[in-house]
Amino acid sequence: MSTRDQRLTLTAATLGSFVALLDSTVVGVALPAIGADLGGGLESQQWIVNAYLLALGSLILIGGSLGDVFGERRVFVSGTAGFGIASAACAAAPTAATLIAARGLQGVFAALLTPASLAVIVAAFAPEERGRAIGTWTAFSGIAAVVGPLAGGWLVDSLSWRWIFGIVLPFVALTLVLATRMPARAPGGAGRRPDWLGAGLCAFGLAGVSFGLVRQPGHGWADALVTGPLVAGAVLLALFVAWERRGARDPMLPLGLFRRPNFAWGNLETFCVYGALGLLFFVLVVFLQQVAGYSALKAGAATIPTTLVMLLFSQRFGVLADRFGPRRFMAAGPVIAAAGVAYLLAAVDRSPDLVVDVLPGMTLFAFGLATLVTPLTTAVLADADEHNAGIASGVNNAVARVAGLLATAAVGTIVGGTLDLTGLRTALVAAGALLLLGGLTGLWGIRDPTSSPAATVRPGARSEARAEC
Repeated sequence: MSTRDQRLTLTAATLGSFVALLDSTVVGVALPAIGADLGGGLESQQWIVNAYLLALGSLILIGGSLGDVFGERRVFVSGTAGFGIASAACAAAPTAATLIAARGLQGVFAALLTPASLAVIVAAFAPEERGRAIGTWTAFSGIAAVVGPLAGGWLVDSLSWRWIFGIVLPFVALTLVLATRMPARAPGGAGRRPDWLGAGLCAFGLAGVSFGLVRQPGHGWADALVTGPLVAGAVLLALFVAWERRGARDPMLPLGLFRRPNFAWGNLETFCVYGALGLLFFVLVVFLQQVAGYSALKAGAATIPTTLVMLLFSQRFGVLADRFGPRRFMAAGPVIAAAGVAYLLAAVDRSPDLVVDVLPGMTLFAFGLATLVTPLTTAVLADADEHNAGIASGVNNAVARVAGLLATAAVGTIVGGTLDLTGLRTALVAAGALLLLGGLTGLWGIRDPTSSPAATVRPGARSEARAEC
């Protein structure tokens, strides 16, 4: 492949992932404005976030496999175009229910777009060039994470929440123009079948559990609208595991990977930490606007330390983990992050000062996250064979999304149905507990390899680790 074709491929893939991440990072700061316009209260706000996470978390593994069956470029173009259409539907949504449905469609197409954007890079670049290319892809993902909350806050304050969805459409159009000129590669998965039944069982199982958790604060545990979906969801998830273990010809979730200790314990720690992350970001941004009276832009600024600290320090902790092993970082990182949550718990009141009460705790939380993320993901990838590294990365990504989904679904139950100061403090205690459990998981379960992880992880894996988290 020529250098020109590589540049074209990298630009299109980077723009595609930038669009998806930009859109997902701006929604949190817009929730109060959406609620004021469309109504629905806390439950609707939860579903505006969860509809996207549900589709993305349950379908991202099968989305990755579709590139092998139909070709990476075709899946990438389809995902990008569909994401643009769904974004336009979000911008025009007349009701909360319509917006939730459109957000679900966004998640479906993001499940195609996200893994395909990385797959086209892997296909276009030789192993020795791949790390730098993925680094560029990662850097623009980081820029989207920084720009998203600030740009989203400005758009909400100055124009309308609808613009947070409309602003991505020019980027989508440019991505499609570039993608149609990308060189196509023949599909490499001849004979493989997408695991549609597994995807359906996973999606409906997670939907049932999420629906029950979201409805619980208003109906109680004894209500059939709560227990029915919870039980049905649990049964479907059990059937999903059984199908993946024995029935699927090409399972979307290869359970054999979980026999490897670092992979299993690393994903359990991922679930704890990203559950805490999803819970913290949801309750804090909504509280700062609805209770503390922050503007959307000011509330969005509260999340910026996380991205900036991650960009500055994640690679450095990856290098240290290569030298000393990941275990100590995977144990210490969540504890440092929990200390940041404890600062917020002590400092935040009904009228918190952004600089004094919020940013120090968020910065300490971010430093703990930076200590953890690259060692964790690299340890998970290093515990998989080279031919399973892609699916191992996808599983870890999906676990993080599902953790955020379930944590957001449980917000109403955790805060008692009302996100006031008492509810915020209860949520912060829950987030801190999840982080400490994650640290104990790393300390107890992770084992440092006898040889350097850098020698066993394929080229570009550390860049992927930063990108996917």
